[in-house]
Amino acid sequence: MDTPTEHLCASVHAGHGLSVMQDRLARATPSRWIDAIVTQVDGDGWLTLATLDGRSRLRVWNHEGVDVEAGAPVALHDAFHVLAAGGERYNVAVAR
Repeated sequence: MDTPTEHLCASVHAGHGLSVMQDRLARATPSRWIDAIVTQVDGDGWLTLATLDGRSRLRVWNHEGVDVEAGAPVALHDAFHVLAAGGERYNVAVAR
């Protein structure tokens, strides 16, 4: 798996680079991960997720985009806005 610094950009605001601290905090709080399936991938960095419990549909955004296809399993950390997809982790903005 890549280290968080490999995804850093000039900004660590929501949807931009994943900071080391953000990644560490997400890893330290495993109960806050939400399992989901990607239902839609837009070309502008937006993903639509359906939670496995069927209770929510979520929209998340990353400025570089996330390398996933519809149907892929992912996990979203709801406190620190980290999306785990395959072996990668991304800082995402979550639409509320």
